[in-house]
Amino acid sequence: MKVLVINGSPHLHGCTDRGLREVETVLKENGIEVERVNIGNKDIRGCIGCNFCREHGRCVFNDLINETAPKFAEAAGLIVGSPVYYAGCNGQALSFLDRLFYSTSGIVDKTMKVGAAVVSSRRAGSTSAFDEINKYFTISAMPVVSSTYWNEVHGFTAEDVEDDLEGLQTMRNLGRNMAFMIKAIDAAANTVGIPAQERTSFTSFHTEG
Repeated sequence: MKVLVINGSPHLHGCTDRGLREVETVLKENGIEVERVNIGNKDIRGCIGCNFCREHGRCVFNDLINETAPKFAEAAGLIVGSPVYYAGCNGQALSFLDRLFYSTSGIVDKTMKVGAAVVSSRRAGSTSAFDEINKYFTISAMPVVSSTYWNEVHGFTAEDVEDDLEGLQTMRNLGRNMAFMIKAIDAAANTVGIPAQERTSFTSFHTEG
């Protein structure tokens, strides 16, 4: 069982990384394999809605998204970490998630893969970034992993995060909860099966001209 960890921060050893490392350590202690993909320092453009992926099974832009899609397919869980910029996620993280989730629709079955957001901020705006990431999970039949507080750490530098004892505690509890959920879902899949998802209805509302 593996968890794919996406680090959206351009600072590879910054606050977001420090929070993610705390979760990763606990996941490994609980027998969960971890693979990290750092995207914050990569050139990632947004989705253009061309639907190339619908016909070809991959994004038209052959970059890190297409490299990550097979890793997402085999993972039992996904953690997305992002710093807070202007009370939201950074641009690379959102562009990456838009294209990863859209280009794998109907290709990667995300049902019951567990998802978790991890955000870092100096002071405020973390809960809105947290909400942005969680929406990708809730639209994809992915259970969202919670902790004992919102999954956030605070600090201006990674060294500051070391002083955020509650934040690091939250990360450790997140790791334990995620490992438990992955194992519980795996056990249920082998006994009662994964719940079927209806996808036949697609309602678009419009007004008559």
